[in-house]
Amino acid sequence: MTARMTGHPGRLAAWRMAARPATLTAATAPVVVGTAVAVRDGAFAPLPALAALFGALCLQVGANFANDVFDYEKGADTAERLGPPRASQLGLLTPRELKAGMAAAFGLAMVAGLYLAWVGGWPVVAIGLASIAAAVVYTGGPWPIGYHALGDLFTFVFFGLVAVMGTYYVQAGTVTWFSFVAAVPVGATVTMILVVNNLRDIATDRQAGKMTLAVVLGERWTRRWYAALLALALAVPAGASVTGDAPLGVVVAAALGWDFGRPFLRQVLGGVSGQALNPVLKASARFALWHGLFWSAAIVIRL
Repeated sequence: MTARMTGHPGRLAAWRMAARPATLTAATAPVVVGTAVAVRDGAFAPLPALAALFGALCLQVGANFANDVFDYEKGADTAERLGPPRASQLGLLTPRELKAGMAAAFGLAMVAGLYLAWVGGWPVVAIGLASIAAAVVYTGGPWPIGYHALGDLFTFVFFGLVAVMGTYYVQAGTVTWFSFVAAVPVGATVTMILVVNNLRDIATDRQAGKMTLAVVLGERWTRRWYAALLALALAVPAGASVTGDAPLGVVVAAALGWDFGRPFLRQVLGGVSGQALNPVLKASARFALWHGLFWSAAIVIRL
């Protein structure tokens, strides 16, 4: 008996599956870090910070709905899928339902955006519209960026740089060099999640004609790319301790690298593949959140 046949509880489970709660760390961490920089600079504004978090979560859910339905329609998600189940691929939700959910999620993001635009002006409007467009064209439209080896770049830019600096902007009314610096490791950790996902799916994506960066680089270099992103995520906080921008940065980098990053980095470099990468995917998502929290603490605490 399918979830569709079991009634209301099954449908709630299907929508939860499509929303992919585990990925919401990718939306939460940038807002936390951007807010930490605002606190550091004496510009913390609670309402804009909360609105930024709400908008980011809605954008992430909308993007997840879009990926679910568009990957299915393009034939990238089939019965051979190795990753966590997708609602459309399993027939739990129709493409029409997912597109309606996508529109609702983006609509809620725009509600938050209207308030943030009132606070921050036209730059917020531009950021919001660009973010929604990026979420849709990642797997949708006639030239989906995720199918042309640009997914990693767009993830780094929009879920890292734009999200952190945008959160800072709606509170401080400007951007600074350090808000950019603070955003770089966030972009790295969020991109790590995508890299593991695409590493796992190299064979099926290649077969479906989905040319992710992992497909272009191949398995060996994709694993090295993951390691490079982790190194960048740890190097920036360590460097900030040297410059005095975050005195505890080197401690944070050491703790995160040894206690959090080392186990799943060993798995990635050690050749773990296929469905065995799914736990690494979840660990990478958790790492993005923990990194954001630790990095934020290093930014705020001034010794």
